Amino acid sequence: QVQLVESGGGLVQPGGSLRLSCAASGFTLNYYVIGWFRQAPGKEREGVSCISSSDGTTYYADSVKGRFTISRDNAKTTVYLQMNSLKPEDTGDYYCNTAPPRGDLWGQGTQVTVSS
Repeated sequence: QVQLVESGGGLVQPGGSLRLSCAASGFTLNYYVIGWFRQAPGKEREGVSCISSSDGTTYYADSVKGRFTISRDNAKTTVYLQMNSLKPEDTGDYYCNTAPPRGDLWGQGTQVTVSS
């Protein structure tokens, strides 16, 4: 079964940090550009960051630039999203997928809540 599993979300105070993980099974994650996406309550899903499969080139949405860092461990077929200086507007469900995303790879996501 092909799937991506997100983990690492939680409740954190503003200014705090979380590290999200995206693990693949039945899927060779190493071959693809992988992105993190998020969906805030009542809003559409948006792209947050992505990382290339070859040279590690990264992209960040303006809203997270300088605060989030995406990385990948091809040996472990895992992609990470280190989130620092979190803000309440970062609250939402976070998903990983290929970039552009494949419909069959959306997982359950991991919930991030930034609140005092």
